[in-house]
Amino acid sequence: MIQPAAAAAPAWHATAFYTWALGAALCLCLLTAQAQTPPNCPPQAQAPTAAQMQAAAGRARDRGLLWRITRDGRSSYLYGSIHLGKLDWAFPGPQVRAALMATDTVALEIDVGDPQMLARLKPPGDSAVPTLAPALRERLWRQSDAACLPREVLAALHPVMQAVTLTVLAARWQGLDVGYAQEFVLGGFARAGQRRVVSLESPELQMATLIPRDAAAAERMVEQIVAQLEQGKAQRVMTRLADAWERGDLDEIGNYEGWCDCVATEDDRAQMKRLNDNRNPTLADGIDALHRDGKKVFAAVGSLHMTGPKGLPLLMQQRGFTVERVALR
Repeated sequence: MIQPAAAAAPAWHATAFYTWALGAALCLCLLTAQAQTPPNCPPQAQAPTAAQMQAAAGRARDRGLLWRITRDGRSSYLYGSIHLGKLDWAFPGPQVRAALMATDTVALEIDVGDPQMLARLKPPGDSAVPTLAPALRERLWRQSDAACLPREVLAALHPVMQAVTLTVLAARWQGLDVGYAQEFVLGGFARAGQRRVVSLESPELQMATLIPRDAAAAERMVEQIVAQLEQGKAQRVMTRLADAWERGDLDEIGNYEGWCDCVATEDDRAQMKRLNDNRNPTLADGIDALHRDGKKVFAAVGSLHMTGPKGLPLLMQQRGFTVERVALR
């Protein structure tokens, strides 16, 4: 069920880390498995032993955000997920497990367990590749060295994806690793139980959302991400958001823009809207269509998609569902 790996996908300032799907950089970042891990390197997730798995399963408890959505005499579920994790988060608690068992289809932003999906995660063909200024390139290399990621591996990626990769690798210092992301956990649970796994978005949409087509805009994005890494802000934001997710604290997650120190300008707000709110109708339509087709759906998407007046719970209510929050203890 669990496939620890060293990689995934935050983005703009670190805002996109939880608003944007895990899979966008995963196929590229798996290359980091080539990296050496001397003592001064951040820890990488290793395949757990049977004893570790058994102990973690014994500690399983409910985490995250869960809603029951009912229409046409059938219930489906919305689950606010997280795109990084740790071994103890790899086992659903009793209420989340019961919701999974009551459904026949698991819907993810992107099914990262589907090799065909991963193969399509490429920068848009019409996006310009910026030539980074030498000073910015050197700053990026320093972050690569700190992550113990070989420079030749990083150089194979689009510059924006280089910065994105380094941001997620920095989370390893806080004990958070993409190998334990909920997408892996839930996809593995579904496949083990012979349930269908579907993607609510296309890889092309995911990448087009992240990668600016303008070279100057792409370089600005890289500089902003690097600055966040240098100041330690990206790691602090990821840790705070992960803690809020573990507690199921919807208010804290919903106030993300108030404490992330990442939405300061009109451009920032427009980018946040594009990465989060603008994608929600497509996600809601996909869940609606599956339910209308007779499926009982467990839809897991990043927790920020559950917040605000354009969040998925309200969008599903507008589509005729009765929506009720399931209290997780």
